[in-house]
Amino acid sequence: MARDYYGTLGVAKNASDQEIKRAYRKLARELHPDVNPSEDAQHRFGEVTTAYEVLSDPQKRKIVDLGGDPMDNGAGRGSGGGDPFAGFGGLGDIMDAFFGAGGGGGRGRGPRSRVQPGSDALIRIGLTLEECATGVDKEIAVDTAILCDLCRGAGTAEGGSVHTCDTCGGMGEIQSVQRSFLGQVVTARPCPVCRGFGEVITDPCQKCGGDGRVRSRRSVTAKIPPGVGDGMRIRLSGQGEVGAGGGPAGDLYVEIDEAPHEVFVRQGNDLHCNFRVPMTTAALGASVPIETLIDGDFDLEIEPGTQPATELVLTGKGMPRLRSSGRVDGRGDLHVHIDVVVPTKLDDAQRDLLHELARQRGEEVPTLANNGTKHGGLFSKLRAKNR
Repeated sequence: MARDYYGTLGVAKNASDQEIKRAYRKLARELHPDVNPSEDAQHRFGEVTTAYEVLSDPQKRKIVDLGGDPMDNGAGRGSGGGDPFAGFGGLGDIMDAFFGAGGGGGRGRGPRSRVQPGSDALIRIGLTLEECATGVDKEIAVDTAILCDLCRGAGTAEGGSVHTCDTCGGMGEIQSVQRSFLGQVVTARPCPVCRGFGEVITDPCQKCGGDGRVRSRRSVTAKIPPGVGDGMRIRLSGQGEVGAGGGPAGDLYVEIDEAPHEVFVRQGNDLHCNFRVPMTTAALGASVPIETLIDGDFDLEIEPGTQPATELVLTGKGMPRLRSSGRVDGRGDLHVHIDVVVPTKLDDAQRDLLHELARQRGEEVPTLANNGTKHGGLFSKLRAKNR
């Protein structure tokens, strides 16, 4: 059974090319994986894209209108099941569907609109880790096609006009007839004079050359939300390239290039940093101030007897957690890795104090520590092996 491509896009069977295009753009904006990451939306996005590819192609659309499915393995097969030509009136209908005409020489694609939707644009901006954490309004310079301010997209000079192309008679294409064992086959190619538009501008705009748009550098404000990260893209709707003939602009995507930080290392929504504490502080314990990325100074509690490489986790002191919807939902954690600093230079009084401490603790002659295993550790195992 052929798929209902019109129903997928939500348009009538007699919908114009522009109506089909508008319906697709609306659904694509709602279902695109960057906007809606759900599996159902991704499945629907694939169906909508396939429907648009079919209905925007005059040849494939003609197959659909004749009851077939051009995306089926037996493209052109209608509801007849086993008959590959079911749904077609005969060989002439098949030739008409694929080549624009059967034996009678009907029309093919027809003229294409001079007004075309614009393309998307991409620009990369560098942000510091602080800007990624707090969000920022960034002024960026963008080089894109904009609407021609002289002709306002019309493409004609003042007083100029547009007339039907004499070469193709407004069809936008030149047809040629070839004979084959199947009969007459009509093929079409874009008209070289009007470039497929079916009309010619007699006096084009001197600024845009008839295109309706010009390239220019402009300033755009990008609102960067808190929690963005390296490689993420922010979509600015309607800020991309203006289409030919003054068509609607595409979108501008701003890609984030996050610069490394001198203190903090980012891993997802968590932050990591090394914090150096003196040997005496690690032994005695203390409350010491530590600077966080967002919250300023924070009192970090060093417990007495803190060992080197100890990791302290400060919950909720990391990066904002940015969801796909654009909302911030909580924050990650800050992982503080303790680096105990052993002094390398001591004066006589300090050396005497450490000697006295070592004497009182019985540590004047260091010994190998037992690793606590039942079998006496690595050396015991080696001795037992050599017996």
